Amino acid sequence: MSESTNAATASTDHSRPELKRVMGPGLLLLFVVGDILGTGVYALTGKVAGEVGGAVWLPFLCAFIVAMLTATSYLELVTKYPRAGGAAVYTHKAFGIHFLTFLLTFAVMCSGLTSASSASKAFAANFFSAVDIDPERGSLLMITALAFMTLIALVNLRGVGESVKANVVLTCVELSGLLIVIGIGAWALAGGDGDTSRLTDFNVPEGESPFGAVTAATALAFFAMVGFEDSVNMAEETKDPVKIFPKIMLIGLSVTGVIYILVAISAVTLVSPEELNQGSTPLLKVVSAGAPGFPLEIFAWITMFAVANSALINMLMASRLLYGMSHERVLPGPLGRVLPSRRTPWVAILFTTVLAFFLIGYADLTALGGTTALLLLCVFAIVNVAVLVLRRDKVEHKHFHAPTVLPILGVVLCVYLASPLSGRAGADYKIAGWLMLVGIGLWALTWLLNKYVFKRRSDFDPTHIDSGGPVN
Repeated sequence: MSESTNAATASTDHSRPELKRVMGPGLLLLFVVGDILGTGVYALTGKVAGEVGGAVWLPFLCAFIVAMLTATSYLELVTKYPRAGGAAVYTHKAFGIHFLTFLLTFAVMCSGLTSASSASKAFAANFFSAVDIDPERGSLLMITALAFMTLIALVNLRGVGESVKANVVLTCVELSGLLIVIGIGAWALAGGDGDTSRLTDFNVPEGESPFGAVTAATALAFFAMVGFEDSVNMAEETKDPVKIFPKIMLIGLSVTGVIYILVAISAVTLVSPEELNQGSTPLLKVVSAGAPGFPLEIFAWITMFAVANSALINMLMASRLLYGMSHERVLPGPLGRVLPSRRTPWVAILFTTVLAFFLIGYADLTALGGTTALLLLCVFAIVNVAVLVLRRDKVEHKHFHAPTVLPILGVVLCVYLASPLSGRAGADYKIAGWLMLVGIGLWALTWLLNKYVFKRRSDFDPTHIDSGGPVN
């Protein structure tokens, strides 16, 4: 471990059970790229086209800019405080308000769960497309999605090494699918097929401006750009996070941004926005239109594995977030318990899986995507403020420093895209509202436990391991 990382971790509690450091630059890059790519572009490209029309590439570009601004704030904070917990840890350090930290923790967790649940439902839809079966009942789709989420939990329990290895394979698969779409689009355009005039067309309802259509579409497209923030929750499982995070996160974001824009261009030049907006597998239509001879079953399998990767990484992030915050006493201590042999946070994994089951059963895919974007935009606004507040907290080791103007711009844009002014659907606020009510209830329970139960137990140790001591 480098001197910078040693300095960064010198002040940590040595009684805290450590996670296994297995991620180097290559694995971290695949983690970032794999988390950003996936469900958003595979499942929601059509929905974005329905909002803005042929200029579907523009919302993805705007979402990329907002994500990049916020990423610089995350980089300053993760290199300054390289610990699991991410945005919740930064908020806790910046403001020290237990209620705010708890709700932000819960919001980040819910964003991961809504994203993973959305991916699970997309996985089920693409599974039946791949096997060429039309399920007669919606319950069959739900059962498949729940079974898939159970498999994700088992992989997560097995260990971060296994999870990261699975991520490498799935990232390569999902990247190949998007490259196929880009390649088919380029081939068709080179052969004189496709309609490039659509790229400047806007689907503007009467009485609305193109600006309003773009912002509404950006609010939804932002779901496709989220994922970079998940990587900071893996800081304790990354080798020398202070050194490698800045370069890797910026490269990962840039690669995915370019891919998304090229996919959007390929999609809308080959398939009309109206047709893209129909159904839950828009990119299958693009492949069919641009390369009629291409075996669609293969692409359906690629899409299925792509959204599987999103679910895996988001559930990985959510469980590590709860683990990290349990050791900050923001969440109940049992959520920080770790399997003695596998060194994985088993209580947090089971808890997040149960919540994901609920979301799979009670929300549709589009609403889950919009809710994910809404929750994270609110979180990103707070993180952009936190990075400015924490400038007064000096640390001994060197770390990334974001230009002050970037977090300020990030706050303004995130608040705007999260507000009703952006044209966001009311269903997003409804689902987010119910989730936050659950969060407030859990906060009250945690406060009572910390005040009246754990405080009276002199033997209580939030770093307790089921084996009876810290993991070697």
